[in-house]
Amino acid sequence: MARVAVIGAGLSGLPAAYELRHVLPREHQVTLISNQPKFTFIPSLPWIALGLKPLDSIQLDLAKTVTKHGIEFILAAVTAIDPKSHQIVMDEFAPQRQGDRLLDYDYVVIATGPELAMDVLAGLGPDNGYTHSICNPHHALLASKAWEEFLDNPGPVVVGACPGASCFGPAYEFAFLIHHVLKQKGLRSRVPITFITSEPYAGHLGIGGMAGSRWLIRKFMADREIELMENTAISHFEPDAVHLVNGQSITSKFTMVLPPFRGPKFLREAVGLTDAKGFIPVLPTYRHPDFASIYSVGVVTQLKAVEQTPIPTGAPKVGLMSEEMAIAVAQNIALELGVTSGSHTRPTLQAICFADFGDTGALFLADPLLPDPSGKRKRALIYNGLWVSLIKAFFERYFLTKMRLGWTIPWFEYWGFRAIGLPLVEPIVPDVSIPNAELAQIK
Repeated sequence: MARVAVIGAGLSGLPAAYELRHVLPREHQVTLISNQPKFTFIPSLPWIALGLKPLDSIQLDLAKTVTKHGIEFILAAVTAIDPKSHQIVMDEFAPQRQGDRLLDYDYVVIATGPELAMDVLAGLGPDNGYTHSICNPHHALLASKAWEEFLDNPGPVVVGACPGASCFGPAYEFAFLIHHVLKQKGLRSRVPITFITSEPYAGHLGIGGMAGSRWLIRKFMADREIELMENTAISHFEPDAVHLVNGQSITSKFTMVLPPFRGPKFLREAVGLTDAKGFIPVLPTYRHPDFASIYSVGVVTQLKAVEQTPIPTGAPKVGLMSEEMAIAVAQNIALELGVTSGSHTRPTLQAICFADFGDTGALFLADPLLPDPSGKRKRALIYNGLWVSLIKAFFERYFLTKMRLGWTIPWFEYWGFRAIGLPLVEPIVPDVSIPNAELAQIK
């Protein structure tokens, strides 16, 4: 019997655990470790922060949910990992246990999600600074409380992303939702909105732009009278101002700025496991190049930026990509354990994103997310309209249902993606784009 541990129970970890349970016989144990008792559908946090829906409507109790599907659940914070001895050190949140707990594993899938680098700029973050975030449930609740207070005495708003940020979509979504909510409440004329982004241009999105995203985002900004500051670096924050590297200051009474991401501390402290920012390098199989028992999925996986930008930006890892990674990793571990035969697989890194802007929405399809060296993709499409907002609301309910039922990509969703040319994963065959050394390690 093998024990496969999954660290993290978010948008990548929970699907990874379910997919492993699906492909592995019950003689193999799947253990899910999470430092949070609930799964949260992170893409809906902009709605939570603006008081548009309650937090518990987008959460699932993990202990009650995953154990029904044959998965061991441990509520604990991982404090260390030793790739050589195949051991995880945990601080378990259980009254019957005192001190650290050691867990031995045969394989581990690291799906922690990011640590928010709130210390990169003075005044960044809601806990020790003056800004808000929509990156986790705690921050969304703090933002919601501050938003309610703001509505009683409104003033200037700043939304944006710090230098080094990689996930820009939620910032755009939040800015447009703020405009919509204020307009509904008759307060928009009293609230100037400024959008500050480290992207070289609006709609770059950390992926070099796509399908006219630059002009679409600019049009949305202009139509809503939101002041746009592109290719702009923030230097620090004060309670009532956002200060820029160029010396300019923007007055703000409510500020939501997305921080850079990095890997959690316990990963950064494991010698040879991550890059300098704590992201895990992987082979095409999403196995670590030096530690054969370690795989990675989701945001914590190293994904190189498409291009060097004047102000540093990272590449995003969106939800569908995380599910693709989870499927590929589960299939590759099953192959390593002799459960299946054939070729290793890799995720195609195709992406579909929905964004709700209140009175309209935008759907982005990038095939694949990252363009080739010439800057081209097979497909890059953008659609907009109120119907996209409705689809996002439906997808939230659908995804939560999948997680409740123990599904990753059910057969009908899988075939639906294939029908529109999105296979999600593909077999790895000898390819000149994969270095021979990596192919040798895969084999």
